[in-house]
Amino acid sequence: MIQMNTVYQRKSNGTIILGLILFLVVSCKHEIPLPIISNVPVDIGNGNTLPCDSDSVYFNQQILPFLIANCAQSGRHDAASHQDGVTITSYQTLMNSGIIEIGDPNDGDLIEVITDTDPSDRMPPPPAALLTAQQIQLIQTWIAQGAQNLNCDGGCDTSNVTFNAVIKPIMQNKCQGCHQGTSPGGGVNLSTYLGVQGSAIDGSLLGSIEHGSGWSAMPKNSSKLPDCDIAKIRIWVNAGAPNN
Repeated sequence: MIQMNTVYQRKSNGTIILGLILFLVVSCKHEIPLPIISNVPVDIGNGNTLPCDSDSVYFNQQILPFLIANCAQSGRHDAASHQDGVTITSYQTLMNSGIIEIGDPNDGDLIEVITDTDPSDRMPPPPAALLTAQQIQLIQTWIAQGAQNLNCDGGCDTSNVTFNAVIKPIMQNKCQGCHQGTSPGGGVNLSTYLGVQGSAIDGSLLGSIEHGSGWSAMPKNSSKLPDCDIAKIRIWVNAGAPNN
């Protein structure tokens, strides 16, 4: 911060000279500087949210779903297992686990294990697939922005629901943690179009995500998908589950 003071000097003949002296005030802090995010939409209670900001990462919509899908499994980091004392089922349990270095996107146990290429150390462990580069980058951006518990409701646009633009990303972020690879959960592989189509046609996709009677509720060990996601999947299924 620069502070400007006005100084008056008097010459020997009595003339007053107006001068300016600039004082440079240096503030020294040891805290990690976090970016200032202006007009950040947050959950304001009673289910109400402010409009979304495209420059902000929203934990509840963008981070938590794929962490639960990939990490909060039985034997890993669900509430019952809490492997290594780490539970990843909510913002509070994640932050209490001490695996996030707020403000430093390249440090912390979470970043270390999701970027580790050693199969014996990395998370999720084999045969599960690694998080995608996009998911890892999203976590790093979220941490750099202060690892905040932001929630955003940007409205539900169901005007153009296609498999590749809408359904596939939902599957990747919220379902494939269990349903991919050589041994997918329940024998259901949702990492390909044919796998998702098959579940759509036999009714198991909607039955599971709607927590219908007689179906295994999905996501497992978690609350239902957001109403908007369910609405989009329902529209796509009712349209015949096209590969579009």
